[in-house]
Amino acid sequence: MLTWKDVINFSVNGNPAPDQRIEKTEEEWKSVLTPEQFRITRKAGTEVPHSGALCSRYDAGKYNCVCCNTPLFDSTIKFNSGTGWPSFSQPIKENAIKYIRDASYGMVRVEVQCNTCDAHQGHVFPDGPEPSGLRYCINSGAMVLQAEGTE
Repeated sequence: MLTWKDVINFSVNGNPAPDQRIEKTEEEWKSVLTPEQFRITRKAGTEVPHSGALCSRYDAGKYNCVCCNTPLFDSTIKFNSGTGWPSFSQPIKENAIKYIRDASYGMVRVEVQCNTCDAHQGHVFPDGPEPSGLRYCINSGAMVLQAEGTE
């Protein structure tokens, strides 16, 4: 189980290697994503709180990267944080997520990206539920829900 100490370590000393890499040009990403998905995932955008389609859904399944379909989070570790974005306490596996120090907007945070294709997902914070204490605050527009039994 990852902890805040692990997250900081990855953001400072480097991330675990992904199982595979997917790289496309900006034009290739634009051709397969909606304008909103492109803004969020390729330009590090954020959706308006409580506006995302996946915010209040708790169906059984996996939450995959909208860009490359890599599984990032599982429904069993999703929780209602009250923040207005889907929240998770752990990634589906240690090397699914990439951690990047983010000093934008006058604060220091840890950005999370898909480790396969570098798609911006959101941020992680140390105020989640036990036992990990992590809250992955993720944009709905950066994910697609693969309902259980539809693999």
